[in-house]
Amino acid sequence: MTKEIDDIINKALAQNRKTLSEYESARIMAGEGMPMAKGIIAQDFTNVKNAAEEIGYPVVLKVCSPEVSHKTESGLVAVNLGNEADLEAAFQKINKASSVKEGGFLIQEMVKGERELVIGMIRDPQFGPCAMFGLGGIFTEIMGDVSFRPAPLSEVDALEMIGEIKGRKILDAVRGMPAVNIDSLVQCLMTISRIGMEYEAIQAIDINPLIVRGTSAVGVDALVVLR
Repeated sequence: MTKEIDDIINKALAQNRKTLSEYESARIMAGEGMPMAKGIIAQDFTNVKNAAEEIGYPVVLKVCSPEVSHKTESGLVAVNLGNEADLEAAFQKINKASSVKEGGFLIQEMVKGERELVIGMIRDPQFGPCAMFGLGGIFTEIMGDVSFRPAPLSEVDALEMIGEIKGRKILDAVRGMPAVNIDSLVQCLMTISRIGMEYEAIQAIDINPLIVRGTSAVGVDALVVLR
C-alpha cells in the first residue's frame, strides 16, 4: 500500500496542492490500517447510483475535491439517503450548489453512532509529529477537549491521551450504549503516530468525526495537509 500512498502524495505535490481530497486522505488512512468508512468516488449520477448499490443503502453523498474542506457548511453533504430517489434528489441539489471545478462525488456508507471523537496529527516545528485525540464532531472547536503527545507513541502514551480528555466518561457504558473498545482507540492513535513518523511530506491529519459504531471507532471524514 505504501506505493499507492506515495503516488497520492507525489501527484498532489506535483500539482502544487497543499490539501488532499477527502477520498485521497481516506485512502492513505485506510492503507495504513485506520478503520475508515467505505467510500467510492464517482463523476456522474449513473456512477453515483451504481456506487450506492454496491455499498448498500443508507449512504452519504458528498462533493469530493481538494478545493473544498468545509462541505457541510456549504451544503455539499447529504446523509442517511435511504433509496435511489433520495440519492437523486440529493445529487441534483448538491450539484446545483457546488462551484467545484475539479473533483467528483464521494458515496460513503452511512456510519451510525451517537459518540463522535477526533483523532489527528500535527507536525510541530519543535517536537515534530504530534498525535491528537479528543471529543469530535461539532464539539471539537466548541469544547477544545483534546490531548497531545509527540510521536512515536507507545501504548502507554495512547492510553494516557485517552484518559486525559475531560469528556472521557463518554467512552464508558452510558445510556444503554456499550463501553468503547479502548484497545481500538489505542490502535488508531498508534497508526496516526506511525503515519506522522513515516511520511515527512504530511504536515497535518484531521479525522473528524471518528464515530463509535457499536464498541469500535470508524473514521468518516479525513483531511490530509501536505508540507
